[in-house]
Order: sequence, then C-alpha cells, then structure tokens
Amino acid sequence: MIARERAGLLYGRIGELFDKAKDIDGKPTKAELEALIALQEQIIQDHENVRDVERAAAEAKRKASEAQHLYEKLAMAKQMEEFFQRMNPAMRGLVENLERLRVNLLVESKVSEAEKQGLQNQIETLSSIIKSVSHIEEPETAIEAGTPTVKEVTKAKKPTKRHSPTLTEMTERFVYQDESKSAGVIKDTGNTVSLFVEAFGDMPVADVTGQIAGEFRDLLLGLPSNHGKGKVSPPLREAVEQAAELELDTVSGKTVKNHFSRMSALWRHLVQRDYATRNPFEKWKFDTSKKVERRAFSGAELHTLLTSRWTGRATSERTYAGIVATALYTGMRLGELCNLRNKDIEIIDGVPCFHIQSYTETVDGAKRDWSPKTQAGERIVPIHSKLLEAGILSFKNSGLYFFDELAIAPHGVRGNDFAQAFSKHKRRLGMPEEVSFHSFRHTVSTKLRNQEAGIRELWIDAFLGHEATHRSQGTTSYMSGIEVKNLKRVADALSYDEGLGDLRW
Repeated sequence: MIARERAGLLYGRIGELFDKAKDIDGKPTKAELEALIALQEQIIQDHENVRDVERAAAEAKRKASEAQHLYEKLAMAKQMEEFFQRMNPAMRGLVENLERLRVNLLVESKVSEAEKQGLQNQIETLSSIIKSVSHIEEPETAIEAGTPTVKEVTKAKKPTKRHSPTLTEMTERFVYQDESKSAGVIKDTGNTVSLFVEAFGDMPVADVTGQIAGEFRDLLLGLPSNHGKGKVSPPLREAVEQAAELELDTVSGKTVKNHFSRMSALWRHLVQRDYATRNPFEKWKFDTSKKVERRAFSGAELHTLLTSRWTGRATSERTYAGIVATALYTGMRLGELCNLRNKDIEIIDGVPCFHIQSYTETVDGAKRDWSPKTQAGERIVPIHSKLLEAGILSFKNSGLYFFDELAIAPHGVRGNDFAQAFSKHKRRLGMPEEVSFHSFRHTVSTKLRNQEAGIRELWIDAFLGHEATHRSQGTTSYMSGIEVKNLKRVADALSYDEGLGDLRW
C-alpha cells in the first residue's frame, strides 16, 4: 500500500470516528465515551499494523535486491576465472615465442616463415579467447608477425552494466515511502511523474537524459491550463496539439518550473546513490512572468470580425458566419460547436435548444468519443431569437454533424482546420494576441454578468457551463434542475449594439 492509499484509509477511519461522535446526543455516557476511545485505539492499532507490514515488505524487497546483486557478482567472478584458465596456456606460449623471436633478432639470425606463421597463430588464438570470454574488441591495428618491436596492448574489460530501476520504482521508494514528505508533496510529485510516464513511458532512470528533460519541458509548456481538471482528458501529446490548434490557454512557466523542481528533487536522491550520473532537471530557466491574459472582444473588434470578408479555405463563408454567430449568442466553446450533432438540436419545453452532451459515434467505421471539458459543460443552451430569425436551423442536415463542412484531423480533433484558419483571419485583420476564438466566450460572460435584467449568477453559470463558485452537492443538484425557461431568460438577455450588421448565411 502506497502512502497516498494509506493516508486515504486513515482519513476514512477518522471520519468514521467523527461520525460516531456526532451521532451522540447531548452529554455522552460513560459507555459511549469508552466505545469512542476503543474505536480510536483500534484505528491507531490498525494503522500501526499496516505500517509494520509495509516495513517488512520493504525490508524483504531490499534483501532480495542485495541477493540479486551478490548473484551477479558471483557470476562475474566465475566468468573471470574461466577467462584466466583459458588464457594462461596461450599467453605462456606467446611469451615463449616472443622471447625466441627477440633472441633471434639480437643474433641477427633469419626468422623463418614457419616461425612467423606460428607466432601469428598464437596471437590469433589469444585474440579469439579474449573475444569469446570478455567481449573485448580487437585493437584497431593488428600486430604483424616479424615486427622488430611488439607493444603490449591491454584493453580494460568493460564493467557489467548494472540494472537501472524505473522511474515509478524510484518514486515509490524516495517519495511515496518517505514519511517526512507531506501529503501535498506526495500528490504533486505523483502528478508530475504521471505526466512524464504518459509522455515517455516508465523509463529506467539511468536513460533519462537532458534531451528528454528538454522535450518534457516543451510538452508541459504547450499543455492546456485545464488539462486534467475534467472527468475526461485527452492523452498528453494530443492535448498539446489541441491547445496549439485551438488557441487554448496553456500552463504558466511557474507551473512548469514546479514540475521540474519535483523531478529535480527526486533526481538528487538518484545521483547521490549512483542510480543516475547527473540531474537532467536542474538549471533550467523558465519565464515566470505573467502570461498574456485572454480577454473579451471590444465593440470595434466585433464589428471588424462580423463585417469583414472571410478568406479562410477550411470552410465556406456560410459555415464561418454560422459558427461565429452561434458563439456570439451562446458563449459555446469552439470544441463544443465543432462537435455539435444534428440530434443535439432539441425542442425542450417548447424551446429550441442546443444540448451539449457526451457521446460515442461511429465515424468512417471507427468509434469516436467526445465529451465537454468539464462536468458542468454538459448542459442545455436555449437558442437565441436572433439566431432563429437568421435561420441557424437551416444548418440541420441528414448527416451526423450540425456544421458538416468541418473535418476530423488524423489525431481525432474535429475543427482543427477551422481553428487555424480563424487564427490567421484574426491576425490578418490586425487583432492582438490577447483575443482568440475563446474571446467570444469571454464576451458573452462579461455581457451577461453586467446586465441589469435580474438574472441569477447560477443561471449564467449553467448557461455557459461554468463550474459554480461554491460547488457543493446542493449547488450541483440545483444547477442540473434549472428550468429551461430560466435559461432562456439568460439567452434573451444578450444583445449587441456594436453595429454588427445583419446575421446571414
């Protein structure tokens, strides 16, 4: 049992103790106090028993590791013994022949071809023994028989590479089993390690290089800021691609710096104990200054967007106008608009609505899952009267998707091409980095929260799919039960006087 599970178990037992104490009405009796004390003592004893079992398991694991190390040393010693046993006779013969050659050279006697060949055979025999037993490579320059002087070339045997434990094994040992670590440190380090393992696998720690650490840094800097906060999150690399293509807000340099600090703290243990030769997560620099804050569109920017000609090639101008107008009067996220199905247009209590919901569909023979970013994202959005008057329902078709021109990218994201085209369109119109497609959502939220129509804040949160500020169970139940007529009041409260022109498609 890892430390987090143990802490959760203890938390649950303490909660049980508190519940029993709260059930006592008035002044507790002696019997009730004794029962509470007995339960407390039992909780403490159970916790100590679990700790004892964990200590015993850790000790057994350590002894097993030592036994494995001794076994490897014994095997190496046996191999070396075999090497010397096979090498000694050949070495003695070689030395004798070299000595005879030296004497012949001193007395200027002619060395016969047979002697040369014999000496060469001795050298080749010794070389083959060294290769077969110690796997030492032959010198680049071979020793020629008959050379007046012979250099003795000795290559040291390469040390046997020690097995490198994996990252999760080292995290378990130096983080989860470290009693001095707080629950917060354990949780945060676990999250960081999980991100690394998702990106690169559970690597041996000795194989983690500065190059890999740098790639991890780049991935983290491209990660959307809401990654992991919903009930379903896309894979790490896919999430980074989505963030780049959909212009999502990404995590701050400070957040990435914190991830690297946790990895660096773990690696200091590994370097100290020779599990790693260096710490690839230290000495990195991060921009911890405040990120560019996304904002709502100004009136002038909205006027420019809705009255300028669309030049993007990803979709027709009709689809562009439909998506932009829907965003303007609903505050829906781009991903929600791009994945809206025809069947998600529903009449509820007599009101035409967009029903944003999770689904699984078969597209081109393959199953495709989609869900909103958060639990609150599943919602009913009444369609604004302006959209209905402009004919938004004319986009309904016999296919699967409401905006049927949009394509699905190879990694499964629908609407990437439109997102990229919108970004180029916005830049072509001279708009700053602070505004993106998500600014439609900011605009709707700002207008609704500044209106004077007596619209409740919780209704606005439900309309936009925002998490409530105080998300209690009661609040959750209330938001899920808000009547469509009240959500329609929210939609109808939206109005624009920026000279947007006539909506048309």
